[in-house]
Amino acid sequence: MSVGPAPPEAKPQRPDSRPPTPAQDETIAFLARGASYGDAGAAVERIETHVSLIFLVGARAFKMKRAVTFSYLDYGTLALRRRYCEAELALGKRLAPTLYRTLHAVTREASGALALDGKGEPVEFLLEMRRFGEADLFDKLATRGLLTPTLMRETADAIAGFHAAAEPDPGHGGSAAIRAVIEDCDANLRRATGVFEAGQAEALHAALAAAWRQAAPLLDRRRTEGKVRRCHGDLHLRNICLLDGKPTLFDGIEFSAEIASIDVLYDLAFLLMDLHHRKHDELGNLVFNRYLDRTGDTGGLAALPLFLALRAAIRAHVTAAAALQHPDGAGAGAEQARAYLALARELLRPRAPRLIAIGGVSGTGKSSLARAVAPELGPVPGARMVHTDVIRKRLSGVAPETRLTVAAYSREMNDRVYGSLYTEAEAALRAGYAAIADAVFLLPEERAAIAATARSAGVPFIGIWLEAPEDVLAKRIAARHGDISDANVEVLRLQLSHDPGAIDWHRLDAGRAIDDLAAAVRALPAT
Repeated sequence: MSVGPAPPEAKPQRPDSRPPTPAQDETIAFLARGASYGDAGAAVERIETHVSLIFLVGARAFKMKRAVTFSYLDYGTLALRRRYCEAELALGKRLAPTLYRTLHAVTREASGALALDGKGEPVEFLLEMRRFGEADLFDKLATRGLLTPTLMRETADAIAGFHAAAEPDPGHGGSAAIRAVIEDCDANLRRATGVFEAGQAEALHAALAAAWRQAAPLLDRRRTEGKVRRCHGDLHLRNICLLDGKPTLFDGIEFSAEIASIDVLYDLAFLLMDLHHRKHDELGNLVFNRYLDRTGDTGGLAALPLFLALRAAIRAHVTAAAALQHPDGAGAGAEQARAYLALARELLRPRAPRLIAIGGVSGTGKSSLARAVAPELGPVPGARMVHTDVIRKRLSGVAPETRLTVAAYSREMNDRVYGSLYTEAEAALRAGYAAIADAVFLLPEERAAIAATARSAGVPFIGIWLEAPEDVLAKRIAARHGDISDANVEVLRLQLSHDPGAIDWHRLDAGRAIDDLAAAVRALPAT
């Protein structure tokens, strides 16, 4: 059973002088005995953090909040601990209804003894959760190379669904809130003397402040548009687990609207930064694109580099503070903190956007090629991939893998789909991101329109036309399972019967291995 990171990473870590209450010592001793849970022979394991204790009993986990107060959190009274236990349970039911179970009270009975859910007055409150293994945490899976594209697509879907259902909170977020986090971060970095070189914190602060000034109007507009919502607040790999074979978000911030009521893309940015830091750019790009495919929320892309950099900067100061508190491990911790600070600077550096269009009939591997080159194009987490197949599903109000009827392929719908393709690609380009447009592009006017999109945005353009023998393409299409494309062999033959006209794009043999094709694309000049 994981207990999440320590501490939530948005505020200085300054505990007050209030010690844990003596009553908690008695409660801790009570909860350490199997008999307290109705099984005298049960082994009880205990996990401790600076804010919580977890008691593991069989298939159950009981979480107790420590009576501590920090600048960002106050569990100092029983009333507050009950309030935040209830809030965590409510949030947990939204995030993971099969993981979070119920609230319990430790009570003082007439005899003076403690009991679990007895008749006496409550002296403490516990949150019961389902127990799961440490090995099922996504950070552990990432270390072992077990995070698959399927898992990460499902993770992006879970996050998109959670954000869609989250309540907008216009009283928080916006430019003022992000500026406050920047200043808190700077204060903490400056305290970490001995970890960072002279001037590093100041340089990062200047870069963050410059990015904030540019993004401030967008941040406020997104708050007005309802993009600031009660989010997870601490959404990185260690706060996602595999439960019943499905990605499950847990351990969201329940105690602070200031930390959790944020722009949805700032919430997502923690996971994207974490994946990039761990050198899983292909997975980060997949999550990024899948989330945008499901939400259509491309309007905040210009602020994403700031969000990513701020997440890395916060990790830098938290890691530095931990290193300074533990001198024996300060070497490795300090090195990690410096790596995060360098990452924050890297994430703010602009990278020239470009537009790549990949065309060809069904089965040529357009989407596979797009996925192969997207992670390395433009700013982290890579290029925005816009697919006509995905756009068509979204316009039809269904998930990308849902099969559509012939009615969804009318001329009118095709015009809407391609119009959205051009619009979404240009939006990404104008936000400073590279874009890859994935479509058949069978008509000359469609190819001309996507090239014109690049000219309108003032970025370089590369047009790629994939081609292979019909039997190769038919075999690929017949082997598809769970693919977003609705095309079958009959559709392929219909496409091949049309004359695409003169093709002035780079023509590549789609029968080659994807790695070879990707290398060929990297070598192509842009116009």
